[in-house]
Amino acid sequence: MAKWGQGDPRWIVEQRADATNVNNWHWTERDATAWSNDKLKELFMAVSVTGEEGTCEVTEVSKMDGEASINNRKGKLIFFYEWDVKLSWQGQSQSGVKYKGHVEMPNLSDEMTPARWRIRVSLAKDEPDTNLLSLMRKDGVQRLREVVAKYISTLKTEFTQGMILPVTNGVSHEAVDDIKQKVPPPETRNAKPATCQNTGVKIPTCKISMKETFLTSPEELYRVLTTQELVQGFTHAPATLEAEKGGKFQLLGGNVSGEFVELDSEKRIVMSWRFKSWPAGHHATISLSLSDKGGETELQMEARGVPQSEEQHTKDGWKRYYFDGIKQTFGYGAMLL
Repeated sequence: MAKWGQGDPRWIVEQRADATNVNNWHWTERDATAWSNDKLKELFMAVSVTGEEGTCEVTEVSKMDGEASINNRKGKLIFFYEWDVKLSWQGQSQSGVKYKGHVEMPNLSDEMTPARWRIRVSLAKDEPDTNLLSLMRKDGVQRLREVVAKYISTLKTEFTQGMILPVTNGVSHEAVDDIKQKVPPPETRNAKPATCQNTGVKIPTCKISMKETFLTSPEELYRVLTTQELVQGFTHAPATLEAEKGGKFQLLGGNVSGEFVELDSEKRIVMSWRFKSWPAGHHATISLSLSDKGGETELQMEARGVPQSEEQHTKDGWKRYYFDGIKQTFGYGAMLL
């Protein structure tokens, strides 16, 4: 028999501030169906798009069947959601003629990536053809994808509060895994030194250049990169963001942080940017340039001042959490249905 205080720490009640669900080890579940129903309706009813053809907006949530729940097992949050949604929309052309239609969103579930969600837009029976249908199928579908991404982000950040309980020493499991760090390789002779502001220690740095193409406009991509709810959506993690010159940001639960240095709407974003694991006070300068390629947007990322030992880690992080995350969440890597 183990001595007092030497047993399996998962079962030592004294390690929990309130002696409940020791170290978050037991399975707990929270029903998110009612909350999700209300949240999705609120978000869908705010959807509207405007173009040269006129204006379209969602007027009714005619069907909302499904369920959602969150489970906490061993300090890890597991999300389940499955929805079958039908909406009604109304459009008005520039000449003042009104049209009605429907939207079907079957099988919105955690088992499918956002890029694979099927969103079908149609005109109501006996309605004549109109260019407003194209507006809804393009811009309307994009807004609906963003709305669902915002719902998922809110589900994972706001509704989960209190599910992972603190322990007496302030340490608890996180819903979002920290970005794993790599062992720094030896410094190279030709690496450019940089001085960390707080430590005065010079470290070798490098420059990184990456390029990616997204099936969306520069306007939409810029909005995704500078809107807190959308950033939370494609990173699938808590984020705070003030999209203004000098505005601060924190992504991935605090693993990435920095400040906006320059914001040129739809064209360019410059940030002072760092990983949590970098030497204290050290930031790289990240420049994002957006170019319209006719139905596509080319994003060029240039990073200066990246610690030499973090070059591959930084590339992998941008590929996974930014480029792939945006494409998978908003469908910018595949043709919209």
